[in-house]
Amino acid sequence: MPNDGDMFVHDASPTETWDALKSDPTAILVDVRTKPEWAYVGLPDLSSLNKTTLLIEWAVFPTMERNDQFAEQLFEQIGETPPSAIYFLCRSGVRSLRAANLIAQADRRITCVNVSGGFEGDKDDRGHRGAVNGWKFEGLPWSQD
Repeated sequence: MPNDGDMFVHDASPTETWDALKSDPTAILVDVRTKPEWAYVGLPDLSSLNKTTLLIEWAVFPTMERNDQFAEQLFEQIGETPPSAIYFLCRSGVRSLRAANLIAQADRRITCVNVSGGFEGDKDDRGHRGAVNGWKFEGLPWSQD
């Protein structure tokens, strides 16, 4: 059964997200994965759009306890003027949906969008990510330190 926030959260594929970020100057991308994921798996590269990805952990590594300061940290980074839309990204779309729901409930003026498939995508029949869907699978720009 969906929770109350689900009715306020939209889904978009990574390519739809890229197109929206490209066409809407106020839309932003928030990557809710952990610091090790950002460092070792990579990050969406929005530099060709003259944008940067906001990095805010939904669950804090290594305990993976929920970041109780998530909304506060996000609103602090956004500032006074809310974006037209916030696209939330994680590994496969689960944590990002939770984050999108939280923000949708906190501020209904903002369109909250979950990036379905996330950065790495769902597992294939062999248990590997990156072969079914996701940001990397769709060939969107990304970088790795």
